[in-house]
Amino acid sequence: MGKDYYKTLGISKGSNEDEIKKAYRRMALRFHPDKNKDANAEEKFKEIAEAYEVLSDPKKRVIYDQLGEEGLILINGSNSTYHYTFHGDPHATFASFFGGSNPFDMFFGSNRSHSRSNGFSFHNDHSNGTEQDTEMDEDDPFAHFGRQFGFPGGLNNGFPAEGRRRRGAPSERLGTSRKQQDAPVVHELKVSLEEIFHGCTKRMKITRRRLNPDGRSMRTEDKILNIVIKKGWKEGTKITFPKEGDETPENIPADIVFVLKDKGHAHFRRDGSNIIYNCKINLKEALCGCTVSIPTLENHVISLPCHDIIKPGTAKRLRGEGLPFPKNPSQRGDLIVEFSVRFPDRIPPQSREIIRQHLPQS
Repeated sequence: MGKDYYKTLGISKGSNEDEIKKAYRRMALRFHPDKNKDANAEEKFKEIAEAYEVLSDPKKRVIYDQLGEEGLILINGSNSTYHYTFHGDPHATFASFFGGSNPFDMFFGSNRSHSRSNGFSFHNDHSNGTEQDTEMDEDDPFAHFGRQFGFPGGLNNGFPAEGRRRRGAPSERLGTSRKQQDAPVVHELKVSLEEIFHGCTKRMKITRRRLNPDGRSMRTEDKILNIVIKKGWKEGTKITFPKEGDETPENIPADIVFVLKDKGHAHFRRDGSNIIYNCKINLKEALCGCTVSIPTLENHVISLPCHDIIKPGTAKRLRGEGLPFPKNPSQRGDLIVEFSVRFPDRIPPQSREIIRQHLPQS
């Protein structure tokens, strides 16, 4: 007995194209493994994708209606010019239907070992994903999303009906289909002050979907992106890799954008091209003078003599010991030493009397 694709989607044999799409949308969202943790959800999700692949294609549907699943298999083995092979990737079907993105990311975040965005994944992730609990319709989480952003009745009425594929209404009226590029996929990239000081190249492996030569089915592939970080680049600098995102028959792949984020440092905090070091001294050193040792990003130590009285908040500047200027790396910012004074918890009575006699009253 062959598979009953109509039963899989919960529709009748006479269902029209729009009803098939609505049924796939409803069932795919219900059984998507990112949402449904049932042990059988993955297999059910695959069956739903296979049923939709057949029933949404007029040629496949005619063959299936006449000969059943066996008919599709038999035609594959014949000399017919028409062949059907399910590509076996229900996530590719899902991504194609929803325009190349994973709609569950916006609701559930990611609890995988690496972050996943827009259908592909980063394998050198520095960020920590958090799960979010969002109240929504069991069958249609987009209904809540649509109302929130002003689309009456959810995304069904907020966007074109055909599986959210057709995005350019003017081109539809002209009878043509114009591909639109997906929104950029932005990924935070944490870098240390030493990496900014010297410059570096980071290698990031991404996994994304690409079209096969038939222009319809998709494959999953890995690619290494070499991210060149130049000396002195500031936090927030963007590095863009054009069109390296997921590719589907209906989209132009998204740009992948890495945004630099400074890592915390054991000694310094950054202020543009300057770095700030907090130097702690005791009250005796603050009043009587001292020489302090200041670390640098070049792993050497600078001796800084302090002869004057140091008050809390006093700062001294070491010229040219900061980070390179991004537009002129041969020049550098400053290392600013900010002093904090540690006061003793107690003073012996004899010392207290001496201090009282020798320190000025104001």
